[in-house]
Amino acid sequence: MAKSPTGNVTRSDVAKAAGTSVAVVSYVINNGPRPVAEATRLRVLAAIEQTGYRPNAVARALASGSTKTFGLVVPNIANPFVASMAHVLLQESLNHGHVMLLGDAGDDRQRELELIQGLLNRQVDGLFYTSVDRHPYIDMIQASGTPLVMLDRIEPRPGVSMLCVNEREAARQVTAHLLSHGYQQAGMISGPLEMLNAQDRIQGWRDAMAEHGLPVDEALIFPANYSRQGGYDATKRMIAAHRVPRALFTSNEGQAIGCIRALSEQGLRVPQDVALVCFNGTEQSAFHVPTLTTVRQPLREMARSAITMLKNWDGNAKLAEFPHHLEIGESCGCQQPHQK
Repeated sequence: MAKSPTGNVTRSDVAKAAGTSVAVVSYVINNGPRPVAEATRLRVLAAIEQTGYRPNAVARALASGSTKTFGLVVPNIANPFVASMAHVLLQESLNHGHVMLLGDAGDDRQRELELIQGLLNRQVDGLFYTSVDRHPYIDMIQASGTPLVMLDRIEPRPGVSMLCVNEREAARQVTAHLLSHGYQQAGMISGPLEMLNAQDRIQGWRDAMAEHGLPVDEALIFPANYSRQGGYDATKRMIAAHRVPRALFTSNEGQAIGCIRALSEQGLRVPQDVALVCFNGTEQSAFHVPTLTTVRQPLREMARSAITMLKNWDGNAKLAEFPHHLEIGESCGCQQPHQK
């Protein structure tokens, strides 16, 4: 059959092929609002298949006021914790009939801005967001009227909902557990010093050192990217400087894995030579050799709360704070790795 003048099959084309009205075609496609006789419905479906018609998702979204999509902007999907959070958010979104559009900033602030602009242009129903440097582009998102949930702690702002875990307290707890083994020296692989969450974790480490009456040696703080490569490079620096401490707190799971690799290359074992704990562990922590003692966040519960915040968004700020969980592994020295 002939297509519309634009070359695209329209609902009018389907209606002609089915011998019915455009309104009836719309009722069949949208499952309402009016009922359609079964014979007519089947005729319309056959006409849709015959003509190759594909509903215009944008037009349907404009008509319904919903695109059935959420946007998610993250600093770097290569980070195991970020990937785990993205995974559970995707699953929960699908459970609510929404598709998740993922934007990976690659630790680049300009790319983060471009991703947000692109998602807002697509008129997503809501946005989940973790900024590259904890200085997010909130004003632009609020100006668009798009519901927003921040996935980590920022300074409170009107109309901005957020999920958070007390990172300073979590860092203090896992470091205190490390020090409870009696180590008299503990270092830290931190995140980039300009990042607010890196500062939170450093302060938690300092709190634990103070509790145990241990002096803080500033030379034992090694800043690095939140990645395996970052942990590896920071450990190579401490080895080169002959500053390998007896105990070590790494700021995320990736850093811990990179650190263990660098230590292994020098014949140093965890925990026998260097006891180690980390922040933001994932399921991978239990499968590493040695298993990692880590702080974990309740990602599934956090994702459900985030979805609920967006779906019930009324313009008022909401805060959901979640408890962290200390998971004991072999890396701190609690459980010695199996020996052959």
